[in-house]
Amino acid sequence: MPGSGFQSGKVFGCSFATAAAFLLCASAAGTALAAGDIAQWQLLDEYCSGCHNDDDVYGGLTLGMLASGDPAAGRNRAEWEKILRKVDGGEMPPRKKPQPDPEARAAFTHWLQGSLDARAAAYPDPGRATLRRLNRAEYANAVRDLLHLDVDIGNQLPADDSGYGFDNIADVLSVSPTLLDRYLAVAGRLSRLAVGRGPDKPFTTTWQVPKDGSIKNQGIPSWEERASDALPLESRGGGAFRYYAPRDGIYEISGWLNANTNNESDRLLENRVSLRVPLSAGPHSIGMTFRRQLTLDESVQILRNDTDYVVMPVKPPERLPLLYVVDGATVGETTVPSYHMSPRFSQVNWPRDVLQIDVAGPYEASGPGDTPSRRHIFRCQAAKPAAEGPCARAIMTRLARQAWRRPVSAAEIEPLLEVYDAVRAGNDFEQGIAAAIEALLVSPGFLFLREQDADGAAPGTVRPLTDLEVASRLALFLWSSLPDDELLDIAAQGRLREAGVLEKQVGRMLADPRVQALTSNFAGQWLYLRNLEHVRPDVFLFPDFNTRLRQAMRRETDMFFASIVRENRSVLDFIDADYTFLNESLAAHYGIGGVSGPAFRRVALDAESQRGGLLGQASILTVTSYANHTSVVKRGQWVLANLLAAPPPPPPPDVPSLKSTVDGRALSAREQLELHRADAHCASCHARIDPLGYALEGFDAVGAYRREEAGRPLDVGAALPDGTAFSGLTGLRGILLSRKDAFTQAFTERLLTYALGRGIEAGDMPSVRAIARRAAADDYRIRGVIMGIVESVPFNMRRKPQT
Repeated sequence: MPGSGFQSGKVFGCSFATAAAFLLCASAAGTALAAGDIAQWQLLDEYCSGCHNDDDVYGGLTLGMLASGDPAAGRNRAEWEKILRKVDGGEMPPRKKPQPDPEARAAFTHWLQGSLDARAAAYPDPGRATLRRLNRAEYANAVRDLLHLDVDIGNQLPADDSGYGFDNIADVLSVSPTLLDRYLAVAGRLSRLAVGRGPDKPFTTTWQVPKDGSIKNQGIPSWEERASDALPLESRGGGAFRYYAPRDGIYEISGWLNANTNNESDRLLENRVSLRVPLSAGPHSIGMTFRRQLTLDESVQILRNDTDYVVMPVKPPERLPLLYVVDGATVGETTVPSYHMSPRFSQVNWPRDVLQIDVAGPYEASGPGDTPSRRHIFRCQAAKPAAEGPCARAIMTRLARQAWRRPVSAAEIEPLLEVYDAVRAGNDFEQGIAAAIEALLVSPGFLFLREQDADGAAPGTVRPLTDLEVASRLALFLWSSLPDDELLDIAAQGRLREAGVLEKQVGRMLADPRVQALTSNFAGQWLYLRNLEHVRPDVFLFPDFNTRLRQAMRRETDMFFASIVRENRSVLDFIDADYTFLNESLAAHYGIGGVSGPAFRRVALDAESQRGGLLGQASILTVTSYANHTSVVKRGQWVLANLLAAPPPPPPPDVPSLKSTVDGRALSAREQLELHRADAHCASCHARIDPLGYALEGFDAVGAYRREEAGRPLDVGAALPDGTAFSGLTGLRGILLSRKDAFTQAFTERLLTYALGRGIEAGDMPSVRAIARRAAADDYRIRGVIMGIVESVPFNMRRKPQT
């Protein structure tokens, strides 16, 4: 083809030097090439072969390895999906190269997408099968639902590795001897707690109240506000935490108060207060707080301490009422001085507060108590020795059914009963049950999501999952846990995928409190919210950033995501919404008035507000910044990766750092990046990244508004590689909404990755597009995406792995 740069090669067994020779050879060989195939191959030849040929293999791709019949035949799917993404997104051909006209580009993407999707519909391929282990969060939730045991085991198991952005990816959830040892230890402790055989000797549980570090070496802040929903309304400071009492008995609640030193690292006995109270076995909320009185002065003293002089208080300490709170009710009260004078006294900047709460016990343990777990486990009572065996069988059969996510036979229960018999021989009935439960909690059927292939099935064989297997996947997806009895019963009867049944069950599960796991585990990782607790902004540049503001940032985004799921709102709300969730401290950070108190509530936003949608929320803006400045690159990368599923490649290892000054003059972020893009190797990626980050420069490193940088007015204008100009967050929202189908597809990719516990493959992309189209037809409502996933080929079918 004259001027096309067509490269010779061999396709379908035809050697060729020109496009015409290839088409003639293919026709003579009887190769079925539709007119559309030929036209689209000619477009590739004209605009792509100059770079993607056997001599210049740009991007690792050469047209010599492809043929126009590939998409319809299912060959080279990964390469064709990459071509579709690049061409449809306007990334290829490169901007400085000749471009097809919009109609030709649209025709090509329509042909290619249609061919790939038609092949997938005719030959369903669910992708690579995996063996999934429960991760730490899933294990804790499964134990909670199996045994009705509400305990925190997060710090007793090691953190899980992540892959593809999530920690539930089968490929990285390895099993080591150390991990097995931890599982055994945790299972033993949990099984004993569940049956009421927890420790009967006193031990101490310590909880550090979330606090900031010492502010400018002038003490740890406290505030005149209620610290937790588990504390009385008219209270301030302190905190509350979940505690599981192993036995009925007496427990000692102790609080350690701030000592009025610079760094508040002291734990002095004279600053410890305690009270012994009776607790029933089971879960409790334990807290300490001050009764709120008149507003206290919380400002840092103007006259700063130094090594030679300490500002002394001018008034003697007052007595402050300190409350002990159990399950939301005050169970005791004492008074403490408003400050503590000691040889190490160095400041009196903040009100007195609780820094640490200890609970010790049980003292005078009196019995296992009437706990939710005991009521759930011991539904039968073995009044006589002869009744113990049948009762043990009934208990373990019921628990194993839920733990293994399927009906179980009498033979399968025998190993558990053998453990019970061995321990029961030298102990009592409940200890035998505890041992059997311990064995259940470390059994492969509990720890792994196992899907068995039929004996004799050839590798690569594709089959529909059973209803029980789908129920297991569904519970892990929405609840990060086990199927409950209702879901298991329907699946065991083979009715889960009857008309309307699956949708009804999904609706029920989304209305259940356990769906909070979708916010914690999916949104927490998709949006990088888990990183927020590790962010430490510079206290000199951002003195108003503190622990309560950090918590409020996370709470806003959690509540925002949960409301979209709960109310079945449009996923486009993630881009732009006329509401958010605020309390007083976060509203003040945003400059929004009319919000008072620490409680969160839904707040309507003005049409001009910059806070609607994810990109206006301080949590996102903070995790995409550095400690002392914003990052155009991190923010641009976040948008590309999380909202458009088009992450840029990692930077080369020798990439130079940005220059912050030139000739002693501070440079703005834009000026720094303009210098950086002078390197041609950097320019191609930064042309995609930087415009998106520039649009967010109106927010500082903790998400507050700002109007200038480096002493000069901010420029938040930008242009995409295709020349489309926009300005600020408002303009960026417009860009994203104009590509709402691309965003919906990107969101679907992330949610499907999480649902499957594996990375998305080329063969999954037709399903992704179908799910996104389904959601678009339903006004982009999130339930359309969720239902599309649970009814998709990758979620409902399995391909036997190659041996």
